[in-house]
Amino acid sequence: MVEKRKIVLIGTGFVGMSFAYSLLNQGGINELVLVDVMKEKAEGEAMDLSHGLSCAPSRINIKSGDYTECKDANIVVITAGIAQKPGQTRLELATINAKIMKEITENVISSGFKGIFVVASNPVDIMTYVVSKVSGFPKNKVIGSGTVLDTARLRYILGEYFNISSKNVHAYIMGEHGDSSFVPWTHCYIGCKKVIDVLEDRHEDFSVLEDIYKDVQQAAYEIINRKKATYYGIGLALTKLIKAILNDENQILPVSTKLENEYKHKGLYIGVPAVINSTGIREILELRLTEEEQAKFDYSWDTLEKTIKETIDPLLN
Repeated sequence: MVEKRKIVLIGTGFVGMSFAYSLLNQGGINELVLVDVMKEKAEGEAMDLSHGLSCAPSRINIKSGDYTECKDANIVVITAGIAQKPGQTRLELATINAKIMKEITENVISSGFKGIFVVASNPVDIMTYVVSKVSGFPKNKVIGSGTVLDTARLRYILGEYFNISSKNVHAYIMGEHGDSSFVPWTHCYIGCKKVIDVLEDRHEDFSVLEDIYKDVQQAAYEIINRKKATYYGIGLALTKLIKAILNDENQILPVSTKLENEYKHKGLYIGVPAVINSTGIREILELRLTEEEQAKFDYSWDTLEKTIKETIDPLLN
């Protein structure tokens, strides 16, 4: 008997469909269900994807549906929500999308769903917190896309700068998926050599690292200013995360997860490196941060905590 590998995608906008298209091209699942308040759009997207199956690496049953399809799904991926507009920060989206996320989560739970939630709606750390609070699921089964995309951008830009394949760049963006994120440069490597040692050997000023970080931090805004939205990168990043779960890969990815005294904090969701396998989040990989890096982490945490206390908790209580 073929193992059931079913994904329900809630939200068929640019991000959701970039993920679905990436998943279709890479394979690894046998059922994909598209759910959206715009039912005809979900139907059309399912038809469009299905028509390309003869060119795909494997057979997938693709269809549109409703929340009852979540009952036997392995993973529910949520990309629904209002898109970020030019000049708008991710945190400004919080109140509107939190209401949407609460309703979606309630509908998914009502189906009898027992699998793993993966959240990509922005602001993702806060939306993952909402899903966790409303669902009551254990922390390993509620995962936000966190800084997976930010980290991919960082590795690409570092690779371009050093003329090294981004696959050989080992570095993370941590903290909020947003303006208060940071790079723990003491834990960034080109191959097995520290980035700061590479710069030192090349007699280059460390200020270039701040320039690289700013390019990463502003990447989404730059893309949105040019094409109104960013979606291919996160679509590919979500596929990587989903496959790490389904294939029990024990892969380290910087996802949004709930802290319980790691990095001196607890209770909220934030982007940190974690081991991902078939159980969801197996464990958090706690890095030893310098005082400066810890201060940046604290600032990012405080930024999220302020928004949650002022706008999210009153909505959920």
